[in-house]
Parts: sequence; structure tokens; C-alpha cells
Amino acid sequence: MIFDQPTKLHNQLADQAAGAADEALNSLSASVCDMQAKVAPMLDRAGDRVSALAQRGLDAVREGSTQMRNKAQHAGDAATGYIRHDPVKAMLIAAVTGAALMGLLGLLTRSRS
Repeated sequence: MIFDQPTKLHNQLADQAAGAADEALNSLSASVCDMQAKVAPMLDRAGDRVSALAQRGLDAVREGSTQMRNKAQHAGDAATGYIRHDPVKAMLIAAVTGAALMGLLGLLTRSRS
């Protein structure tokens, strides 16, 4: 009988600790569920924003590419027209440009040696 009383006390304390642990876990579980319910829509909105930004970036790249293509086409047409109207002058300009580029290339390769 002497030992029965501490055992009962231990059992009561263990039951109280188990009850407190259960309450804490239930509260934590509820908090996690609440947080998940709040965070999920925010993550969805963030994903939508990222998708929209990516789409805007792709659209900007396409537009820039189209503009560059149009400018290159215009420059090619202008050069072709210039060559047709003044072929001798166009050939001289091409020769001088080629010589200047070769001279610059020669200077760059010599300075590295």
C-alpha cells in the first residue's frame, strides 16, 4: 500500500502530461491547417504573377525580335538600293571598310603577342 500511492500519483501525472501533449498537438495541427489555408492562396497568386511576368517577358522578346528583323530588312534594302544607284562608290566604301577592319585586327593580334 505504501507503493500504491506514488504509483497512482505517477499515473495521474502521466495522464495529465499525455492530455497536455494531446492538446498541444491538436492546437499545433489546427494552427498548421489554418496557416496552410492562408498560405495556399498567396502562393497561387504569386505563381500567377510569375506566369504573367514570364509571358510579358516573352512578348517583349518577340516584339524586339520583330523590330530588329524589320530594321535589318530595311538596312538591307537601303544598301541594295545604294549599290544599284552608285556601284563604284559602294565598292570603294566596302574596300576601305575591309582594309580598316584588317588593320584593326592586325593591331589587336600584335598587341597580344
